[in-house]
Amino acid sequence: MTDATDENHRPSHVDDAFHVFDTTLRDGAQREGINLTVADKLAIARHLDDFGVGFIEGGWPGANPRDTEFFARAQQEIAFKHAQLVAFGATRRAGAKASEDPQVKALLDAGAPVITLVAKSHDRHVELALRTTLDENLEMVRDTVSYLRSQGRRVFVDCEHFFDGYRANPQYAKSVVRAAWEAGADVVVLCDTNGGMLPAQVQAVVATVLADTGARLGIHAQDDTGCAVANTLAAVDAGATHVQCTANGYGERVGNSNLFPVVAALELKYGKKVLPEGALSEMTRISHAIAEVVNLTPSTHEPYVGVSAFAHKAGLHASAIKVDPDLYQHIDPEQVGNTMRMLVSDMAGRASIELKGKELGIDLGDDRELVGRVVERVKERELKGYTYEAADASFELLLRAEVEGRVRKYFEVESWRAIVEDRPDGSHANEATVKLFAKGERIVATAEGNGPVNALDRALRVALEKIYPQLAKLDLVDYKVRILEGKHGTQSTTRVLISTSDGAGEWSTVGVAENVIAASWQALEDAYTYGLLRAGVEPAQ
Repeated sequence: MTDATDENHRPSHVDDAFHVFDTTLRDGAQREGINLTVADKLAIARHLDDFGVGFIEGGWPGANPRDTEFFARAQQEIAFKHAQLVAFGATRRAGAKASEDPQVKALLDAGAPVITLVAKSHDRHVELALRTTLDENLEMVRDTVSYLRSQGRRVFVDCEHFFDGYRANPQYAKSVVRAAWEAGADVVVLCDTNGGMLPAQVQAVVATVLADTGARLGIHAQDDTGCAVANTLAAVDAGATHVQCTANGYGERVGNSNLFPVVAALELKYGKKVLPEGALSEMTRISHAIAEVVNLTPSTHEPYVGVSAFAHKAGLHASAIKVDPDLYQHIDPEQVGNTMRMLVSDMAGRASIELKGKELGIDLGDDRELVGRVVERVKERELKGYTYEAADASFELLLRAEVEGRVRKYFEVESWRAIVEDRPDGSHANEATVKLFAKGERIVATAEGNGPVNALDRALRVALEKIYPQLAKLDLVDYKVRILEGKHGTQSTTRVLISTSDGAGEWSTVGVAENVIAASWQALEDAYTYGLLRAGVEPAQ
């Protein structure tokens, strides 16, 4: 079947044999907690185009002012290198003509070269939601598709609730596919709208529909059974050549098929060339960048792109990885722009410590005694509640102390105290005083804060910034407290993790004590010490 789209609109890196279609800006935006502005949508569209997807569905023009504005601005402000912009809408109303339907006109006015139409393929939805006849629904599909084709648009049709409709009335569901295909749709997409399907079921249905209709088929899978990626790939196995996904799996309820593991599987497992050369290695960066735009913390355990995707903790794994990284990794993490990480914990063996030292740029050589001391030190401290897998900076300080035979000291603390004052008017005051020695000078500093830990942080800055101006760049960016098992209630041991940034990088430190302020102070000391180490400052003592 030919298409009505000019060759200049085609993706530059692949032929038209396989489509990667992203619907983050429409379907992904339906996730609870995501509220995209037009500026957000433009930023995400740029990231997706940089990644090299073939199609970016921008929203429903005419349905709301934001999506209408997005299409107007996207075509003026974004010079798409790889993607075609897609407008989303519905088939015409029952009893009307597509050429006279205002909603269809809004789709044309958006100016996108491709239009995706949602069509009902479940007989009960036709009768109960559209309140029309099954025959009229087929005519709505035919009329709208053929009209948009006559206007020079390429048309994809999303058969909503297809799999549920196929289970209820397979002949009618297939008749919707035929109507769309015969009217000129380039692809007919089978949608698991309720997300209830399993891979074997998807594969069987797609294979049957393909054989019975001859249409070019796509797949749109929701993740309600946790199988959206698997269902997408099962559809590809059955002959689908168009996959619809969202970045990081964003979508209504529990989400959609995740773009990144789908694309990685297509490229690395199926051997399909669906991205521009070199784009796959940008996948981790793109995933995290989009997460920043939508203001959601990237999932640490996401396949391929999570920071823990290639993190190794067990000593047995580390021993094997030291011989050959492929023994415990299904791909080279650099292929998707990620990195291998060694986690140091009480499960660590010699190989874990050696590999972590190499990762940190610290040569441990063949000193088995030194490595053994580090292993025992880690296990001893983790028994007390410390955790080094989440506090790389504190571990590096511990490791350097063993290697160098000294504890790096940029300052010596004489004492510190934090005061919380509860006033009669209901207000609170938090004040901290720090007494320390640095470069032979005794310094006493006092500061107020919006809590005792913040007051301590400020007092420490006041005390040290004149001597170490490098500390002015440091920002405390995250603070976590966990009550550890042990004594009951307020007598329990407390662990504090602090993340600090100097604008160029971020690191985490840990403190453990029987009260949260003391634990926080330990983590703060390590954070400042590590910040000065990163800045290349030599210890004062």
